[in-house]
Amino acid sequence: MHRRTLHLALGAIALAPAAYAQGAWTPMFNGRDMEGWTTVGNANWRVEEGAVVADRGTGFLLTRQAYGDFDMRMEVWIDARTNSGIFIRASNPAQITAATSYEVNLWDERPEQRYGTGAIVDIAAVDPMPRGGGRWNTLEISARGELLSVTFNGQKTVDGVRDARHRAGPIALQHAPGVGGDDTGVVRFRRVEIRTQ
Repeated sequence: MHRRTLHLALGAIALAPAAYAQGAWTPMFNGRDMEGWTTVGNANWRVEEGAVVADRGTGFLLTRQAYGDFDMRMEVWIDARTNSGIFIRASNPAQITAATSYEVNLWDERPEQRYGTGAIVDIAAVDPMPRGGGRWNTLEISARGELLSVTFNGQKTVDGVRDARHRAGPIALQHAPGVGGDDTGVVRFRRVEIRTQ
């Protein structure tokens, strides 16, 4: 009886990876233009040296496709003063806010530091807050049902927080004014990839 129970348990473990098999990573930018994305607002998005860049204005780059469950990874370069972020599962693409999506923040100088770089604004605070200003950083985001996770430069800043408000929607990259209304901070994204179940 004991041996049969052990075999059943081992069989369940062997089957588990197949049940959660991941798809292949798919690039979201081709390095030449912004095909597959649309602009919202007046930020001056463009492609430079294989990265998508903005350094003025207020707005978003929005995927034309909606995503529900996914893993996403990218490299991001920000000025310390830059107000940026990745908004996922945007339920209202015409009005992208932390209330209509999950905002994974990239803002070292955010006045309320607990929701600065690496946090999900108003959902999951970060402590200590990592700083990414002035260099390339790695960012990983996972959205699986109600579970949301964020890793910034290898530091798990959001570890499986649960929230069910937003189930699916486009993804938006942000450039916005920082402290004092300064909208000239630089943000660069490259090697942006996604995989879905």
